[in-house]
Amino acid sequence: MAHKTYPRSIQLGDLFEVIADEIPNEPALITNDVKFTYAELDERITRLANHLLSIGIKRGEHIGVHAQNTHEWVEAFYACAKISAVAINVNYRYVAAELRYLYDNADCVAVIADAEYLGAINDVRDALPNLRNVIVLGDDYEAALAAASPDRDFPGRTADDVYVLYTGGTTGMPKGVMWRHEDVILGAMNSARANRPIERIEQLGEEAAASGFRARLMSIGPMMHGGGQWIMGNAITAGGCFVLYTKKRFDAHDVWQLVADGVVTSVSTIGDAMARPLAEHLVAEPRPTYDLSMLFAIGNGGAPLSTGVREQIRAALPNVAILDSFGASETGAAGARTDDGSAMSSPKFAMSDDTTVLSEEGRQCAVGEVGKLARSGNIPLGYFKDPVKTAETFRTFDGKRWVIPGDFAQIEDDGQITLLGRGSVCINSGGEKIYPEEVEAALKQHPAVFDAVVIGTPNARWGEQVTALVQLREGTSPSMEEIVTFSRTLVADYKSPKAVFFVPVVERTPVGKADYQWAKAEALRLIG
Repeated sequence: MAHKTYPRSIQLGDLFEVIADEIPNEPALITNDVKFTYAELDERITRLANHLLSIGIKRGEHIGVHAQNTHEWVEAFYACAKISAVAINVNYRYVAAELRYLYDNADCVAVIADAEYLGAINDVRDALPNLRNVIVLGDDYEAALAAASPDRDFPGRTADDVYVLYTGGTTGMPKGVMWRHEDVILGAMNSARANRPIERIEQLGEEAAASGFRARLMSIGPMMHGGGQWIMGNAITAGGCFVLYTKKRFDAHDVWQLVADGVVTSVSTIGDAMARPLAEHLVAEPRPTYDLSMLFAIGNGGAPLSTGVREQIRAALPNVAILDSFGASETGAAGARTDDGSAMSSPKFAMSDDTTVLSEEGRQCAVGEVGKLARSGNIPLGYFKDPVKTAETFRTFDGKRWVIPGDFAQIEDDGQITLLGRGSVCINSGGEKIYPEEVEAALKQHPAVFDAVVIGTPNARWGEQVTALVQLREGTSPSMEEIVTFSRTLVADYKSPKAVFFVPVVERTPVGKADYQWAKAEALRLIG
């Protein structure tokens, strides 16, 4: 295979190649279905990149990836980077109206899709004149790779090449967050290296060749969300191995079997919805046995872990650390904290030079003052085709540029930042601002509560009242009064629920986050 020599940049395609050249025979990707070394995976990615060039894909053009977790997701991601094109994450759960909007808004000229989604794509394709090519996973995809060149004869790349991540659209239609490659590598994919500087991209290959330890980072969540992509990015940046759960359905046994088979060092969860069944499976009787001797951390982000689930994880895995992280599509990896066993009513993270809490005027908030979480440094360029929202979210104070995505927070006495929640779901009761995540965390500490979601519902006197939907553990039957009384031991009286409804299941999004739209509709239905 011929490898073209040209100046390299802090760019995702260059990053993968320098690692692959230094440690070609080390494992790069393990899924439930395949195992690839760096050399094997790099060749598949290179062939796909050359195929994309052969069908006319140009620098900067957008290519949708419309599939559940699969090794081809990884290949598509880095193949686009190799030719300075942009992989667009398509939510495979979207229906026609959402897909029509996303494909059009993202200016997709091609899509790499699983065959099961062809019908959904064809249903909207008439409205998408710019969508020129559909590459179907399976035989067609493999034939395209086999026919394509394995040579790395690509145009030069730059650190200014663009990476786009579409948000989940929890407050309206999804928005494409645009990053420079250098910024997303340093701001979201460098935590496994403890965020050490990268002076030149070749440095990462040299580090990988010299290292005696290779992290194996596993993602269970979907690659269509930033968390999965960034866990992959961290694994590759550190010269480690990315382990990806690719079963169609979440199954605790299959997850732990992959952790054992993949010799995983860190597995990432998304809140209680994912972590609870994993912990309960390990402590079940008869207790399953897996070789988890190399597992040293459970990483959690995207949704909080309740105190009860933390205790279950500690009981099942006493020698494994729980690492909490906070990030968003707009902020990258904004904060992290090692669980110390203390109860938390809200997530807390250490403040850094790049992360703080700002007032509306751009002043750093005083201790205990509620403001907005803000990050500077390696942050995105803005939102794709949305200058108004970009101006609202990305702001400059005293010559310093910040991203302020809307998370309320406050600085504590010890310098840590407590996250309070998104303003879009904040409850205003009699002038008091109440953040659902804090109340939910308190409710889930009750031994009978399996899950809970909190929303505001209309109240004639206070404007809004705190209303909770609670899913109980099997075999328990606490009263509403018991739940409310318990919550008042952990949060102020005005934050405690004024109404509690027991529901069979608390609905959550595919990545385990609270589905506040469902909760609001269900609460209003129950109130009548």
